[in-house]
Amino acid sequence: MLTAAGDGLEVIEVVATESARITGRTAQGLGLAWRQSTVLMGISRQGRRITEQVRKTEVEAGDILLLLCPRDRGPDVTEWLGCLPLAERGLNVTANEKAWLAIGLFAAAVLAASIGLVDLPIALGLVVVAYVLTKILPIADIYNHIEWPVVVLLGSMIPLGSALETSGGTELIANALIQLTDGLPAWAILTVLMVVTMTLSDVLNNTATAIVAAPVGIQMARTLEVSPDPFLMTVAVAASAAFLTPIGHKNNTLVLGPGGYRFGDYWRMGLPLEALIIAVSVPSILVFWPL
Repeated sequence: MLTAAGDGLEVIEVVATESARITGRTAQGLGLAWRQSTVLMGISRQGRRITEQVRKTEVEAGDILLLLCPRDRGPDVTEWLGCLPLAERGLNVTANEKAWLAIGLFAAAVLAASIGLVDLPIALGLVVVAYVLTKILPIADIYNHIEWPVVVLLGSMIPLGSALETSGGTELIANALIQLTDGLPAWAILTVLMVVTMTLSDVLNNTATAIVAAPVGIQMARTLEVSPDPFLMTVAVAASAAFLTPIGHKNNTLVLGPGGYRFGDYWRMGLPLEALIIAVSVPSILVFWPL
């Protein structure tokens, strides 16, 4: 995340109490911006959705307020509001003036890797160095932004995928899917593989799912004596389609709390979306990567 620490700003979280100055009033009505040079950026209200503009929303007791205020003024603003401060959680503010630079550097790295100028890991490593040099990402925050659980997960799933292949588990799963689809046309076989991979992706990390499902797709292609390309593309598309649960992808998890969603809400949008992806992807794969 891009930070605006150099701009003399900080983000704080406070809880509105019954006796708080802002309780029962709006940030606009209170004059929070011109009185304290502070902006109300968000309101969390027991998981409920807030559809009004934040600055025009009447604050209730118990609301958690996200405030953008001058650096080192947080305690003064909190006391003036009569709210209770929450523990620091390392929240950052987006520095919009550096957003396009960050996007441009990342796009350049992807383009360079796509046309073969440099390997993707090296290109992305150079992007990180450029982020530090341009002060988009403070060097002290590099390790804090590494998703260590994902690194450990991938490190453990790669040998799992290899173990399945060397032990014959991949061949066993592939043969079971082939027997299940015996006599069916190619599009039906790819559809079954896509559904199975999507189901795995809804409970596993998408990269880990691809590591497990890709050897299965290759083995199915070998057994059927056809090109493995459509099977691998089916796995690639399906592994990225984790829409049925909030745990299938970290993006799903991130919006669970702020959006006030429940576990079952993901099925409402996710199931039709996955059906649409299957309907579009299978014919497209067979056209561009024929058997």
